Amino acid sequence: MHAVQGGTLLDVSMEVITLGVAAGPALRSTEGGICTAIVVDGAHYLVDFGLGCTRAAHTAGLRGKDLRAAFITHLHSDHVGELPAYLLWNWGTPVDGFTSPIAIHGPAVAPALMANGVPLHGTAGLVRATLEGFSYDIAVREADEARPALRGLIAAREIPTPGKDPTPVEVYRDDRVAVTAVLVDHPPVFPAYAFRFDTADRSVTVSGDTTESPALAALAEDTDLLVHEAVALDYYLRGGFDPVFVRHQARSHTPPQGAGRVAAKAGARHLVLSHLAGVAPPEYWRVEAAKTYDGPITVATSGMRFRV
Repeated sequence: MHAVQGGTLLDVSMEVITLGVAAGPALRSTEGGICTAIVVDGAHYLVDFGLGCTRAAHTAGLRGKDLRAAFITHLHSDHVGELPAYLLWNWGTPVDGFTSPIAIHGPAVAPALMANGVPLHGTAGLVRATLEGFSYDIAVREADEARPALRGLIAAREIPTPGKDPTPVEVYRDDRVAVTAVLVDHPPVFPAYAFRFDTADRSVTVSGDTTESPALAALAEDTDLLVHEAVALDYYLRGGFDPVFVRHQARSHTPPQGAGRVAAKAGARHLVLSHLAGVAPPEYWRVEAAKTYDGPITVATSGMRFRV
């Protein structure tokens, strides 16, 4: 098992639910936006908040009262756009929501970073803006619906960014799971993270958005399940897209053969292709990944469940 530091973890059940598998923000399929749930002994942890994740989590039987922590791979809108809705739909006892503090772990942004004279914000700014932007609704519901004070329940935990150091860092731990993160390559976005979830004897690694990454392969060493993004470059090359946009897809994402190479290098026991960018039949993704990885491959759809 991948080495993690800290206290003893429990031997518990583990399941992954691909709540949404579509890349974005363009709507090119009926699949939900990217969001992955890791369920450990009844508690769950969410990675990213793509379009439709709030309803998808509810449909999968996940309730806010069982959420333990959340993780954001990077700050592209297709990964965080539905965070405000998720929090507001899953808070307080009237909706079976959380009533204990929840930490949202995600990227920081350099304090001096600006665009067009406007300061740019990381995870803490995103959470703060959500609480401020919905302050009227939040105040009304706290006074009128027996909801706890939301501001005291949501904490942003920005992951320290040690330059471009590929060394994994532990970002979260409870009695069920330890979560480690590593920087991956998703230019021009920086930082972007992959996350690994370890129990006493099981593990799941989620790539986030990345090019083919040696750091990710190291993080995913011997992982039971690797959930890895993939891009169908031919779709963009043949579709008349602007060359600048096509170049972004090529340098910021991983073709399925590359995902297969990462899985093979890591010794992953099962490769799940998710965050599918571009339109292609399921067999395309599977056949391409199988050229470089000889283990089990699943092309994920929204709501798929994997027992680990």
